Amino acid sequence: MRVVIAGGHGKIALRLGRLLADRGDLPVGLIRNRAHADDLRERGIEPVLLDLEHATLDDVLPALDEADASVFAAGAGPGSGIARKDSVDRGAAVLLADAAVRAGVRRHVQISSMGVESVRDGGTPDGVDEVFLAYLRAKLAAEDHLRELDLDWTILRPGVLTDDPGTGLVRLAPHVDRAEVPRDDVAATIAELLAVPETARLILELTTGDTPVAAAVRTAAQRTSA
Repeated sequence: MRVVIAGGHGKIALRLGRLLADRGDLPVGLIRNRAHADDLRERGIEPVLLDLEHATLDDVLPALDEADASVFAAGAGPGSGIARKDSVDRGAAVLLADAAVRAGVRRHVQISSMGVESVRDGGTPDGVDEVFLAYLRAKLAAEDHLRELDLDWTILRPGVLTDDPGTGLVRLAPHVDRAEVPRDDVAATIAELLAVPETARLILELTTGDTPVAAAVRTAAQRTSA
């Protein structure tokens, strides 16, 4: 499976790319900094130079050539302002999804965030600063756009991300209590979602739990088909 990953040098994307390469898939990482290419190659990821924040649809299509799946794992990141939350967390996500439709790439996984429903219909949750509020609104807008597209999409909403070593044990369901989750386990969950097509059209929340990743994904798929 050839999998194109937006935000290819990000913490989740690098972990995901290595997992895919280790199991024999062909991960491709979209990066905007040429200096990051060797970091990807060391993990078995093919680097492609492409800045989604400033690209057009026609710019993105060649990167998706012969792809079997795409993953949006990009983000404006800590320290970025309101404008970049919109241009990356919404705009780049929308662009990749639209390009996947045009390129005929059916399978698409988008990383979102727990808490996005709190800003639906103009909601303003307590204790949230204006930048994080913009982030949640951008993520929700990207989700809503994706849900209208003719793609086999899955939206994954992780809890609070950490760099702790993964446990391989998660809680994965349409709704779970907010908690932490290591990036290792987010990457492992995405890899498993890509391997289970029955998880298409699901919106799933993810935290650390007590169920092995593969079993949690299978359970999520069975719950939908039941």
